[in-house]
Amino acid sequence: MNIEIGSIAYYLPENIESGLELKRDNVDWNIDKIEEKTGIKTRYISNDGQTALDMSVIAANFLFQNKVNPKDIDFLIFVTQSPEYILPTTACLLQDKLGLSKSCIAFDVNLGCSGFVYALSMAVAYIKSGFSENVLIVCADTYSKYIDKNDRTNRPIFSDAGSATVLSKSTDSTIGPFEFGTDGSGSEKLIVKDGSSRAGYLCKNTFPSLHMDGASVFMFTMSTVPESVNKLLDNYGINKEKINMYIFHQASKVVLSNLQRSLKIPNNKMYTNINISTINKAMPAALKKK
Repeated sequence: MNIEIGSIAYYLPENIESGLELKRDNVDWNIDKIEEKTGIKTRYISNDGQTALDMSVIAANFLFQNKVNPKDIDFLIFVTQSPEYILPTTACLLQDKLGLSKSCIAFDVNLGCSGFVYALSMAVAYIKSGFSENVLIVCADTYSKYIDKNDRTNRPIFSDAGSATVLSKSTDSTIGPFEFGTDGSGSEKLIVKDGSSRAGYLCKNTFPSLHMDGASVFMFTMSTVPESVNKLLDNYGINKEKINMYIFHQASKVVLSNLQRSLKIPNNKMYTNINISTINKAMPAALKKK
């Protein structure tokens, strides 16, 4: 059975944060060096009262305005690490707000960078198995609410946003194969400790705080991602030269540059949407904003 991505929509908060705001709150920061290293010059920041659920509703409604009928959706996957509540499941709230059928399957996936790919694989599996026909994947997070204004590691790179994607049966398109792996041994390197069970549901500050050991996360990325890419291609007999475009998680300039170097990817086959001079900013036609 062939499967295709039928439509994609997204929502970006109205508040745009630049290096000027970073410098205002942190006079000792060298903004030029930070932007040179990360390739990120602006961030989209949700309003104080705006949640991942709020952004999800907007993104999904944009999708429904583009020839997607909410009545056709029979499976909803909501990917977030910024849930509305500890319970109930945010996907259930989203189902109700979007007016999806009460017979619709709905659940949350608590994943960050890898969340969309995991959801994509589940959507493909459900459609292929015959359990679903039209799957709505919604991804949204408000990471900025976990980050202190003086956090030099996280504040320059994290934004807030929501996206909505519909997958359906197709006559000529396909999605996959996939390559996954899990290593929870580095959990302390990227974590929000406060506000849940282990911390007794308490926060040291007025909000849970995101901690990231940037160097450790980078080293893990460089030791894992190239290996996973090569394994995927080898296992399914795909010639690297036949790949038209590589689209990685847009972590930072230093990550993308090193992935390109490690995998020996030509400039015209490496997609990026950040400010990175060594990589061609070519965008596949299917991804261009209309």
